Amino acid sequence: MLSRFRRGSAVAAAILAAGLTLTACSTTSDDETSASGEKITIATNTGDVEVTTNPERVVVLDNTAAETVKAFGVTPVAIPKQLLQTDELEDWTDNDDIKDVGTHNEPRFDVIEDVEPDLIIGGYRFSKYNDDLKKVADSADATFIDIAASDDAEGGRVAAMIRQTEILGKIFNKQDEAKQIVDDFQAKLDAAKGAATGQSVFLAVVSGGKIDNGAKRISPLTDPLDVKDVFAGGGGDLHQNSGLTPEAIAQANPEWVIVMDRDAAVEPSNGEEAKPAAQVFAAQEAFKGTTFADKNQIIYLDPQFYLREGIQCYGDNYQAIADAMGKK
Repeated sequence: MLSRFRRGSAVAAAILAAGLTLTACSTTSDDETSASGEKITIATNTGDVEVTTNPERVVVLDNTAAETVKAFGVTPVAIPKQLLQTDELEDWTDNDDIKDVGTHNEPRFDVIEDVEPDLIIGGYRFSKYNDDLKKVADSADATFIDIAASDDAEGGRVAAMIRQTEILGKIFNKQDEAKQIVDDFQAKLDAAKGAATGQSVFLAVVSGGKIDNGAKRISPLTDPLDVKDVFAGGGGDLHQNSGLTPEAIAQANPEWVIVMDRDAAVEPSNGEEAKPAAQVFAAQEAFKGTTFADKNQIIYLDPQFYLREGIQCYGDNYQAIADAMGKK
C-alpha cells in the first residue's frame, strides 16, 4: 500500500553496475494536425470516446501519462500530488495552483469536481474508480478517458505505451512532440535489445529493507529483451512476502540482477528508515561467490521507477540496461 512518497535522485546516480489495443482515430488523417476544439474519437480501455482537442482544464490521475502531458507544455488543474512526487514532475507537485486530489487509496472526487475539468485522464492505479470518475466527468460536462498501458494489452505494455503517447499527441495537437518521445524511447529500447543477448537475470525488489522477487513489476520492462528470469517470472507481488531467501537467490546464481528500489520511492511500511538497495545487497553474505556479485553485475533501476512507470521512465531504464550489459 502506498503511504508517504519520497523524491529520489536522478537516474544516473542509481546505476551502480554500469489492455486493450489503444489505437486512435479521428476525423482527420494521421498526418494532419487537428484544429483546436475539434472533436476526435479515440479507442480507450473502456471503449471509443469522443474527445475535444486541446482541452484547457485537465486533471491527470494516471502517473504513466503524466510526463508526456508535461512534455507537451500542459499544466493540469489537479493531480494526485503524492503519487507524482518525482524529480520530473516537481514543477507540478510544488505548484500551489494545481490542486491535490489525494491518492488512489483515498481519492478526493470533490476536488476534481471543484476544478471544473474539461478532461480527466484516469486509469492505471485509478482504474478501479473508472465508473466513479465517469460520473464526475458527466456531471461536470467533461470527458473521462482511460488510455493507460496494461501488461495484457496487445503487444504488451511497451507497445501500449507507444499507442498511449500517440493518442495523447492527437488530443493535445502535439503529434510531432509525441513522435519525438516515441523515437527517443525506441532508440533506447533498441540499445537494450542489442545488449541483452540471453543473459540470466533475477528481477529483484527491495522493500522494507528486504530483497524479494520483483518480477510482477519489472517483467513488463524486460519482456521485450532477450534475458532469462531464473525464477521464470514466478511470484513478485510487491505487497506480500514471497518467502524468497538470499540463499535461494544465490543458488539460482543469475548472471545479472535488475533491482527496483521501492523504498527509494515509498517509505517502508514497517516504519524503519529505508536503506538504499545497494546497501541491502552488499550486506548479504549469501551472495559472496555468485556471478552477479563477483562481477558487480547489478543494475539498479531509476529510484523513481515505482512512481513513474511511463514511456520516459522505461526509456531511461532501457538505456541503463544497455549501458551496463553493453560493457560486459
